[in-house]
Amino acid sequence: MLTNRRRFLAASALLIPLRRLSAATPNFPFPTSPRDRLAVASWSFRDHLDLPENRAKSKTNLIALTDFPAMVAKRYNVRNVELLGQHMASTEAGYLRKLRDAVEHADSHVINIPAGTEISLYDPDPQRRAAAVADGKKWIDVAVALDCPSVRLNIAGAKGVKPDVALTAQGLAEIAPYGELNHVVVNLENDDPVVEDAFFITKVIDRVNSPWLRALPDFCNSMLKGDPKFNYRAVAAMFHRAYNIAHVKDSEVDNGKVFRVDVPRSFAIAKASGYKGYYSMEFEGEGDAFAGVQKLVDASLRCLG
Repeated sequence: MLTNRRRFLAASALLIPLRRLSAATPNFPFPTSPRDRLAVASWSFRDHLDLPENRAKSKTNLIALTDFPAMVAKRYNVRNVELLGQHMASTEAGYLRKLRDAVEHADSHVINIPAGTEISLYDPDPQRRAAAVADGKKWIDVAVALDCPSVRLNIAGAKGVKPDVALTAQGLAEIAPYGELNHVVVNLENDDPVVEDAFFITKVIDRVNSPWLRALPDFCNSMLKGDPKFNYRAVAAMFHRAYNIAHVKDSEVDNGKVFRVDVPRSFAIAKASGYKGYYSMEFEGEGDAFAGVQKLVDASLRCLG
C-alpha cells in the first residue's frame, strides 16, 4: 500500500517511479568509470546562478538552475549534479517537475541535495526540534520528486547552547527511518568547524546507528581549524562512515585566509576506506569558478584513473 505522501505526489502528476518502500541497507549501483563517479555542485556557481541576491547586484548572464545540468554536461562532460536546496526557486510540485525534466533532458542525474533549516536539532525547545525534524523529512520528499538518492541535512546551531550529541541523534533517529522508507540516504557533512565538527558528526552517526544515516566527507572544511593533521584525521573518520557522496576541494577561503589541502592524499584516504560513491566538485577557492571546477575535475580524474 502506498503511503499518503506518495498518493499526494502521484496526484500531483510528478510521475515518480515506484521505489522500494523499505530496505535493510542502501544498495545503490554506483558507477565504476572515473568520470561517471564525478558530479558538480551548484554551490560552486553560487555567484553565477539566477538567484535573487545575484539579480539584486545587477549581474548579467545568470544561469537558471534548470539550465545548470545541461551547462555542466556540455562544459565538463559530467552527467551528475548536486543541487543545493536554497538554489531551488520552489519546492512545489510544478517547479520540481520542471527541474526534473531539465535534468533528464540533459541526460544527467541529481545525486545529492544539500539542504536544511536554520532550526537546530538540539534546540532546547522541543517544538523547534520537531520543526527541524519535519524540515528534514520535507527535503527527503524533494529528493524523491527529483529521483535523487540522498540529501545532506545541515545541523544548525542553537544560540547559547553547545552542540548536543544526544538531542541531535534523537531527531535524526526520526528522520533516518523516513529516508529508509523512501530509499533516500541522509548525509551529514563536516561543514562547520564548530556546530558540524567532524568528530561531533561521527558521534551522532554512531549513536543513531542506521545504515541510512551517513557521513559526507568534505576534503577541506575541517582545515578551517588550521591544523592539517586534524583535517586528514577528520576526513578519514568521515570516509569510514560515508556511503554515496563526498565533496572535492583543493582550497577554501575564509575571512581572507586561504586554506589548502593535498587532493591526492585526500583521495588516497577515501580509497583506503573502501569508499565507492560519488565525488562532487565544490569550488571554494580563489579565482574563477568555471576554471576552478575544471581544475578539480582534472585532478579527480588523475586520482581515480
